[in-house]
Amino acid sequence: MQIQVTFRHVEASEAVKEYARDKVGKLQKYLDGPVEAAVTLSVEKHRHEADVNLIASGMKIHGRETTGDLYSAIDLVMDKLEKQIRRYRDKLKDVGRRSRKIGAEQAIKVDIFEAESLPEENPRVIMSKSLTAKPMDADEAAMQLDLAEDDFLVFINERTKVLNVIYRRADGNFGLIEPQ
Repeated sequence: MQIQVTFRHVEASEAVKEYARDKVGKLQKYLDGPVEAAVTLSVEKHRHEADVNLIASGMKIHGRETTGDLYSAIDLVMDKLEKQIRRYRDKLKDVGRRSRKIGAEQAIKVDIFEAESLPEENPRVIMSKSLTAKPMDADEAAMQLDLAEDDFLVFINERTKVLNVIYRRADGNFGLIEPQ
């Protein structure tokens, strides 16, 4: 497990850093495969904030808590993350998930075009990002998107074996794009 602890607007303390690493390390028992964690601890006046981003086998989990003490902020954000992970794993068990075939993932490339250039004949690519589309059903994709703070998720529908996109709508619900 790779854990990176960053301090903002507060002097770095080895005791707080080790406390955060120990707490994040305990989440490893709920997660499979390699885990990357980024912990950001910041202080503004009397507000102590702990912000944690976890990436484990393609699943992104984010938690943020603000209290009057860094230690309690770390404790509260870890409770929040543990609850999210347990809820996700329980949903997977309820669905009766089977193990995935190794190599079933497909790499895709996403190009984002500049808005002003769309009426022109030759739009420019302003950003390019490579994603790995994992096979999952729409319910699991909705859970993944709910845990992440992203606006969309690209995945391969297990039922149809076709690339799908699930996105977060302005009303808080999710939309699903399924090609014909």
